[in-house]
Amino acid sequence: MSTHLARLQNARDPHPVLTELMEHGRAIRRTVPRSAHAALELPADRDPLGVLAGQDATRLQHLVPLRHERMLQSPFAFYRGTAGIMAADLAPGARTGVEVVSCGDAHLSNFGLFASPQRSLVFDLNDFDESAPGPWEWDVKRLVTSAVIGGRDAGHSEEQVRRAAMASVTAYRMSLRSMMRLDALERYYSRVDTDAPHPHLDAQGQRVLDRAARQARRRTARAFVEKVMTTTEDGTPVLVENPPVLTHVTTRTEEELEELFEQYRSTVAPDIAVLVSHFTLTDLAMRVVGVGSVGTRCYILILAGPAGEPLVLQVKEAQASVLQSHGGIAPNPRAGGAHHSEGHRVVACQRILQAVSDPFLGHLQVDGRDYYVRQFRDMKGSIDTATLSPKAFRTYSAACGMVLARSHAQSRDAPVVAGYLGRSKEFDRAVVEWALAYADVSAADYELLRGAAS
Repeated sequence: MSTHLARLQNARDPHPVLTELMEHGRAIRRTVPRSAHAALELPADRDPLGVLAGQDATRLQHLVPLRHERMLQSPFAFYRGTAGIMAADLAPGARTGVEVVSCGDAHLSNFGLFASPQRSLVFDLNDFDESAPGPWEWDVKRLVTSAVIGGRDAGHSEEQVRRAAMASVTAYRMSLRSMMRLDALERYYSRVDTDAPHPHLDAQGQRVLDRAARQARRRTARAFVEKVMTTTEDGTPVLVENPPVLTHVTTRTEEELEELFEQYRSTVAPDIAVLVSHFTLTDLAMRVVGVGSVGTRCYILILAGPAGEPLVLQVKEAQASVLQSHGGIAPNPRAGGAHHSEGHRVVACQRILQAVSDPFLGHLQVDGRDYYVRQFRDMKGSIDTATLSPKAFRTYSAACGMVLARSHAQSRDAPVVAGYLGRSKEFDRAVVEWALAYADVSAADYELLRGAAS
């Protein structure tokens, strides 16, 4: 007589064991050799400026010139704003068909420091606007290409650039394989804390990390409020405008704001919902952020607690991921693709990809648009790669590869990827060649935009 548990197990799809998944990955090499990733295949109808124009059309038109201005500051700044172009360019190339929860925009500047709920500083991915289930190779190629373009921007030699690119992809491959030696719970709990010295950093690298950590600890909600707020004659705190970066928006009624807050509170954990209920909204403004995000709708909310303690929340528009809109990747439920809004997609993918996430993450819809919510300036810091020596830059590139592997390791099919990559550097060499070639394409696109803007 079968037990209820036995009947339940028989009704479910059998879950492959780790060795079976890795063997499946090795088998994929027969149809998609690792060396195939060296070939740069671009769309026949490629139109990079057309992609940018299409994105511009969905954005606040008065901010589009600022978006282009920021992208034209350097080839690396341009690359930061062209995730859509790259997704379209990646679509024709070799890929294994294995998908994971992807960052979608895994370049060097989208890694950084932030505070965990326990108030320690963690190094991890920190931008998820484009996150969605997608080809794991695309994240790796975007990261490695950013090491090439970032190294060239910093004035490093071609040999130094190549070594940094190789360090990033090799660290990804080796770290993903190391992750497979851990069980699923150990992979989930792993993270990179920055409070202790790191054995893989040289003295200069450790100084860079320590300096970034000190700066991050100073970037708090209280420091931001003290910098941008003033008081009116009746003592009301208000934001000081700094157009076009910081501007007030049309004030909604108290009832509308309360309705939006209720919608947001329904998407966070119960403890955060109760905590937020102690705070009162004191001001609301639009704030321009980033490079590629310029022109999307982004607001900051200034809230005050019972003792006057500040809480600053960022409400950022969530449009469709470029993996889907430009890369043509369909939502994949197996890889975590069941999301009921774009804001929910960003929040869900962030929670999967990050070792620890902002407890205030939530989402809402306003006037038919999707948004996600997070804390603003909660000890968030970054490392300016342009200031790093070639050796420190290589170390940083490798650290980003390691962290990306940890993020991908959370997905169900990560062992397939690890099996496909194997122990050799065949994939590493192929991707570096691809990245060097694509960096040249991106540089040419940058010149196209410069010419169009002149």
